[in-house]
Amino acid sequence: MLVSETKGIHLQATVPAGLDAKEAEIYLRLDPARLPKHIAIIMDGNGRWARKRHLPRVAGHRAGVTSVRYTVECASRIGIPSLTLYAFSEENWKRRPKTEVDFLMKLLSRYLKQEVPTLHKNNVRLQYIGRLHELPASVQEKMEWARKETSRNTGMILTLALNYSARSEIVDAFQSMMTAAASNGGVEHLKIDEETVSRHLYTSHLPDPDLVIRTSGEMRLSNFLLWQLAYAEIYVTPTLWPEFRGVHLLEGIADYQKRDRRYGGLNESQSARALRS
Repeated sequence: MLVSETKGIHLQATVPAGLDAKEAEIYLRLDPARLPKHIAIIMDGNGRWARKRHLPRVAGHRAGVTSVRYTVECASRIGIPSLTLYAFSEENWKRRPKTEVDFLMKLLSRYLKQEVPTLHKNNVRLQYIGRLHELPASVQEKMEWARKETSRNTGMILTLALNYSARSEIVDAFQSMMTAAASNGGVEHLKIDEETVSRHLYTSHLPDPDLVIRTSGEMRLSNFLLWQLAYAEIYVTPTLWPEFRGVHLLEGIADYQKRDRRYGGLNESQSARALRS
């Protein structure tokens, strides 16, 4: 239990167990009542991290697994309900050398096998989004095993986006709506609105992200959750993904809490001025 003082009023703030000193320092500046309900992360910079060290690209991917562990543990410890990581895009599948893709598939299988105990320790439930049926059968088997192993956990939902493309997700959503309509009175009765589309997305079990973090300084969404990120706050850090740790996650949350989220409307002071004018 740590005590902070603000304008003569003593406030008690509990630092969650497991945070290191730097993480605790930033956490004490946060408002626990205004933490994002869902954080999405575009994990970028593995190749550049390796190149700076004159290492092969696969070394960057291997180092990035450690960052996943630190990030998942920190998010879980501070009580983030949902965390989605952009692990492998549909474009990666098509445009990366086969040797690199094969390595990534082996790395994913190894991650799932090794990290399930850590997920259990942190009460994390594992889910996936993407065109999973296109992944190698052996990888799909390992994914399903890890999902079932963590299915009884009741804490944070960790979603891995694998063979994922936001445009493909929207196409699949409309195909799903058409299929459902065809078996329920015909497509002439199909009513399409935002709620209907959202129900047919891969992420129908999740709230839309409040915060999206992109590492490595790039200023683009890279075909990630384009529908769901409509009102998300965007935080870009120059930190390369293999160097990303819990402290960087907390810095992103601290920046998020400085934002004025209006969803196209006015904040309270703007509304008051509008009424007076």
